Amino acid sequence: MNFEHDEKTKGLIAKLTAFMDEHIYPNEQDHYDWVTNHANLWKPWPKIEELKEKARAEGLWNLFLPEEYGEFSPGLTNLEYAPLAEIMGRVPWSSEVFNCSAPDTGNMEVLAKFGTPAQQKQWLVPLLNGEIRSAYLMTEPQVASSDATNIETEIRADGDDYVINGRKWWISGIMDPRCKLLLLMGKTNPDAPRHQQQSTIIIPRDTPGIHIVRNQVVFGSHNSPGGEAELRLENVRVPKSNIIMGEGKGFEIAQGRLGPGRIHHCMRSIGQAQRALEIMARRVENRVAFGRKLSDQSSIRQDIARSWCEIEQARLLTLKAADAMDRYGNKQARDLIAAIKIVAPQMAQNVMDRAIQAHGGMGVSADTPIAGFFTLNRFLRIADGPDEVHMSQLGKLKIAEYQNGK
Repeated sequence: MNFEHDEKTKGLIAKLTAFMDEHIYPNEQDHYDWVTNHANLWKPWPKIEELKEKARAEGLWNLFLPEEYGEFSPGLTNLEYAPLAEIMGRVPWSSEVFNCSAPDTGNMEVLAKFGTPAQQKQWLVPLLNGEIRSAYLMTEPQVASSDATNIETEIRADGDDYVINGRKWWISGIMDPRCKLLLLMGKTNPDAPRHQQQSTIIIPRDTPGIHIVRNQVVFGSHNSPGGEAELRLENVRVPKSNIIMGEGKGFEIAQGRLGPGRIHHCMRSIGQAQRALEIMARRVENRVAFGRKLSDQSSIRQDIARSWCEIEQARLLTLKAADAMDRYGNKQARDLIAAIKIVAPQMAQNVMDRAIQAHGGMGVSADTPIAGFFTLNRFLRIADGPDEVHMSQLGKLKIAEYQNGK
């Protein structure tokens, strides 16, 4: 299996790397100062639109959409996009600059794959243009939402409309004033077979009946401007034309949405781990304790060597998953997608833990991005399904495969 990049991908890697060097890394402190200032809560960083215009002019825009999406895609495969996602991941907020950030990416894929022409014109085109942002409403506080069939929010038919009632939480991005579109997963038919009870429906953000119960804090951060929030939906009324694919397709849509997104998350985690390792290596070469540079300590060298090995292993596994998605489709690649979701965030967390230790007190501060990387990857071990769910599904798949003698 050859993961050597072709000339097109090499060119994009070089262009993206140069853009990061010129426009992203120099703005990290300014971005941090803005989003952590409580006076700016839920306000987008003022420079973000300017950087988005520059990225679009460079052709570094909507890179995530695979070539199968035709006119909506820049023509990249999942395998070709993977190293680009890794580079963006080195500065987590940078993905928005290239219109490649969650939850918009997953919502754009849903609309591009399953949406009607009218839905695409109204919602997908503005998202592709970076004119609006969006949120995905799935998780609920009263049930274990790692099992999507538990979702209880009611989507009830009423004449030419649907009326929606329920509670949602950990809704990323909804506090951003640019958020204009919500995709909600709820239950249209509780009497249908288990995986056909759910549907996905479009809700304009300004629809009456959407109430913010509270803003949720993640490891002490509001994650402004998008935030995380708990919502109450009370008699939210939308036209029946807002249903995506028809009733009973919600579980299928959710599964299709999460596969590519997991590739993106994992490659970004690898980018953060790689950067943490590089920062760690520079730190230990320039720090002296007990009369010796830290880089001369055997335990430090072992930590760096182990970290490099683990990053390479996770990177190769993720590239293999991306390649399998391109060749055989998301369903056939589900074992590899589960594997990388198990491996990548935990690997990144381990590397960052070593980097934090090498920095001492500085490692837990905001003087480097490492502590932020650590908490983000701890969160990712729950987002898009907890580790245990992916391990259970992967174990089930492998037992069946080996039981059949393959």
